[in-house]
Amino acid sequence: MPPALPQPLRNTRILSLALNLPGPAALMRCARMGAECSKLESPPAPGQCSADPMASHDPAVHATLHAGVRLLYADLKTPAGQASLHAELARSDALLTSFRPSALARLGLDQDTLQARYPRLSLIRIVGTAGERAEEPGHDLTYLAKAGLVTGDEMPPTLYADMGGALMASEAVLQALLERAHTGAGACIEVALADAAAWLALPRDWGLTTPEGPVGGGHAGYRVYPCADGRVAVAALEPHFAARLCAAAGLPATGDALRLHAPATHQAIAGFLRTQTRAQLDALAQAQDIPLHTLA
Repeated sequence: MPPALPQPLRNTRILSLALNLPGPAALMRCARMGAECSKLESPPAPGQCSADPMASHDPAVHATLHAGVRLLYADLKTPAGQASLHAELARSDALLTSFRPSALARLGLDQDTLQARYPRLSLIRIVGTAGERAEEPGHDLTYLAKAGLVTGDEMPPTLYADMGGALMASEAVLQALLERAHTGAGACIEVALADAAAWLALPRDWGLTTPEGPVGGGHAGYRVYPCADGRVAVAALEPHFAARLCAAAGLPATGDALRLHAPATHQAIAGFLRTQTRAQLDALAQAQDIPLHTLA
């Protein structure tokens, strides 16, 4: 059995109003850290299980995101809905939202109002872009595009900004509670999905993942190559791994970075891997302790 995960958010109550993916994914992370998680949604339309757009996009994903989450329903534009909301806020340690700041203000959920009424409550606001641009509309794809992470016409393989933002939001919950332990007061932390995309783009900005960079294709031990019956992702970056790869390819067993960036080394390793089946490469990885993964 795997060891039990730490539960740093045990005895913590989190209320979420956040829809779509980043907020529910952050709430799922918090639940896994031991928090008691509730989500308040608008009442669903007849025949619908939820007012969250994710439920219509993919009900199974919505169910996965909300496993173990206490779901509540209330129209926040009505006095009864407001009463339900504030009954939950009174017992919560953190509020997670994904509304624009103007919408929060109309609902009486801006930080100043919340701080005056619930001094120990923290507000974690997920927005698209930070600061004055928080009212601008956007989604994962536009934030990745702004960060330079959309290349060509193909769609990104996953929702990097949304899931990165979810991690940052769950981190913000931990930050707010740690800060409250020092000050006794709740905090307001803004999490911008555009900032999550920019954070993920840093290795590219540093030049690490450019075509000439060490993990962008410049190093012969860190590339995707064709093999006899598919592809192989090779990650022999450290000198001792690179030396083993070179030896397997019939080259001098070296991990020297200059040699690993040389065109002749690339050609020799590519030529060797092209002759090997996936089964042969899997066996080589096991026997020689070389990090690689074969692909169809």
